[in-house]
Amino acid sequence: MILMTRVTRFILGGALALTATCAYAFPGDLVIMQGLDKVTARVSTFQAPLGTMVRFGTLSITVRSCDRTPPEEPPESAVLLDIVEIRPDEDPVPLFTGWMFASSPALSALEHPVYDVWILECQRTVEPELPRER
Repeated sequence: MILMTRVTRFILGGALALTATCAYAFPGDLVIMQGLDKVTARVSTFQAPLGTMVRFGTLSITVRSCDRTPPEEPPESAVLLDIVEIRPDEDPVPLFTGWMFASSPALSALEHPVYDVWILECQRTVEPELPRER
């Protein structure tokens, strides 16, 4: 019991120390993605603005959120996506809803027999407005 308590304190203390030194991610508004059509073996690079639906083959991709680590941290982009397959004369089929990470595309991947989609980068195209002095 004492050993368990010490191990728990060690793990929690390390996690708290790690989170205390990490910088916060900042939001982006544009995602750079790549898609593979497995039938034609073509790789396409495309952009998806935040909140806008883009098409890749029969897939409809909507970016819900986009975060990027600050420059002083190791590079990482995380994107929250909704991917739906839309075929003519059929109901839309939800395929993927979740986070994808640029550094680990296999961690949370779209599983589809024809298409692969992964993110490359989350970008900020517009600088946020700073509060005005009164």
